[in-house]
Amino acid sequence: MGGILLLEDGRAFEGEAFGASTTRVGEIVFNTSMTGYQELLTDPSYCEQIVTMTVAHVGNYGVNDIDMESAGIHLSGFIVRELSRVYSNWRAEGGLHPWLRENGVPGVQRIDTRALVRHIRDKGAMRAAICTDGTSKAELLEQIQAWPGMAGRALAAKVSCDAPYTFHEAENPRMTVHVLDGGVKVNILRLLAGLNCTVRVFPAMTPSEQLREGADVVFLSNGPGDPAALPEMVKTVNDCVGKIPVLGICLGHQLLGQALGAGTFKLPFGHRGGNHPVKDHETGKVMITSQNHGFAVDPEGIESAGGVVTHTSLYDGTLEGFRHDELGVIAVQFHPEAAPGPHDAHGLMEQFLAFGEARL
Repeated sequence: MGGILLLEDGRAFEGEAFGASTTRVGEIVFNTSMTGYQELLTDPSYCEQIVTMTVAHVGNYGVNDIDMESAGIHLSGFIVRELSRVYSNWRAEGGLHPWLRENGVPGVQRIDTRALVRHIRDKGAMRAAICTDGTSKAELLEQIQAWPGMAGRALAAKVSCDAPYTFHEAENPRMTVHVLDGGVKVNILRLLAGLNCTVRVFPAMTPSEQLREGADVVFLSNGPGDPAALPEMVKTVNDCVGKIPVLGICLGHQLLGQALGAGTFKLPFGHRGGNHPVKDHETGKVMITSQNHGFAVDPEGIESAGGVVTHTSLYDGTLEGFRHDELGVIAVQFHPEAAPGPHDAHGLMEQFLAFGEARL
């Protein structure tokens, strides 16, 4: 059966449908990772986005329960050049096509993904509809126009946990980490547990008093949507800053930036993939990092607040990390917990905890 991706500017890409038979609307973006499609599909930060993979073949190694980064699939649709319906891997428990079908997620293959990505890079990420059920283009355009887009969207609460829970209780914990869940990836929690921390996770709208109680440090997770649309979370972060060490990645980086008075802005097409070079200003080294974000923090606002810029993107010069020694704040925009990789930044989690320990 045929499938179609229709963009808000009227450009259409037609191909072959796979996954679920349905129509979904979201923001069309692209990811440059060579592997890790299951981790991507289950990353809550992709909520309400239609993701295009730039790698030619997807599905080769199937799917399994081990590589889940959350309880389910969060994106709205999946675009690939060619789907492999035959998978081969000793860890595989099923194929990508039936897994997407069972989870109600539509996919389209055999379209010119190179042309699509060039279009997004030229025009910017935009609203789009993915259709695998025969809905007319006129109706798809109406659905696209009715969808509100990403700017101003508070999606973190949508993907957050419903109630606090303990991910790991260490016997002799190095420290107790309370994670504010704006769409946390499981591998963040795994790494914190692996560093001998007791890890407790709290819903996105948890009050600061409850979040701080019994914690040695507060950790702000990744997540979807516009950070400027999350004033309640920013207030929570503000109430924590200066009272307890606060660490943040991705959305957490953006929330901390806002708490310090820095503005955030939407990037033309975002940073998504596993090959983003980031310079560490303190060591002079360049790390290849995993990233997934559509918004960035104004570095001038960080410096005006007395913070120090620690990391910068070598793609476009945007802010990738900062710290504020006096307030006990440290954050990066990229993903040091990257699953399945790259692993250049894995050591940063240890640095984060050492930064927190020094301020206890």
